[in-house]
Amino acid sequence: MTEPDLNLLIALDVLLAEGSVAGAARRLGLSASAMSRTLSRLRATTGDPLLVRAGRNMVLTPYAEEIRQRTRNVAFEARALLRPSSADFNLARLERTFLIRSNDGFVVAFGAAMIAAAAQVAPCVCLRFMPKPEKTSNALREGRVDLEIGVLGEMGPEIRLQTLFRDRFMGVVRKGHPLALKKAITAEDYVSFGHVVVSRRNNTYGPVDDALAEVGLKRKIAAVVPGFSAALAIAQNSDLVALIPGSFLIAEPDRLYAFELPLKTREITISQMWHPRSEVDPAHRWLRQLVLKVCRDEVPL
Repeated sequence: MTEPDLNLLIALDVLLAEGSVAGAARRLGLSASAMSRTLSRLRATTGDPLLVRAGRNMVLTPYAEEIRQRTRNVAFEARALLRPSSADFNLARLERTFLIRSNDGFVVAFGAAMIAAAAQVAPCVCLRFMPKPEKTSNALREGRVDLEIGVLGEMGPEIRLQTLFRDRFMGVVRKGHPLALKKAITAEDYVSFGHVVVSRRNNTYGPVDDALAEVGLKRKIAAVVPGFSAALAIAQNSDLVALIPGSFLIAEPDRLYAFELPLKTREITISQMWHPRSEVDPAHRWLRQLVLKVCRDEVPL
């Protein structure tokens, strides 16, 4: 009996995760034609088409859907087996890229400190920060990221999490703004200017609007942007008011004027989340400890 080519396992894992030949080719660093040939080999090996056309798109077959998670787990175990054992674990020699999903505010506030702390003990490690377009556990479950950082969203029950710090939203305006000259900012003062809000899904209503509605007030949304950096840039160059997590202002101590909201809003809990398959991986455990220490040094719990 001919032994299967185990090199195909990684390709199968990526193909099932991406659900497309083009996406798998990009992740594996292959040409589209090379990935198509790999798909042909996988079809011959498994006896299943794996990907079939549905209109203009390709979709996974029922068999491919059935083996998707099993393939993910087996591929992860294979990679773990081929890494140095924990007894031989040496940060100074560790060569690895960790994929971390977070919003731009976290990267601005903590990214430089995390990179510097990692470089001190693990100079060959690369921290790759990635955007998070949605709050689901798909990226963690499929092994596309190592850590997810942010507010707990629709994560599966198996996802591990650890609180990093507590945060709150603050108002931000340019230096010299009329609000910056007031000794005490009231809710009426707060809504007397236009606002720039951050939203990836064009959802401009939030807890601060609930609090305003309770006192019969409403803010005027003048602009909507996809990230906090853009909101701060607009606030710095206009009379608009931005709503920014307090932790984001760690890296912006002097350029802007920040003030406590004249309304009561709930605290935000920022956590790091990971899949249980990474629980005992010594390199991943080191990464989690590094993230925790950097965050706690900057924003004590």
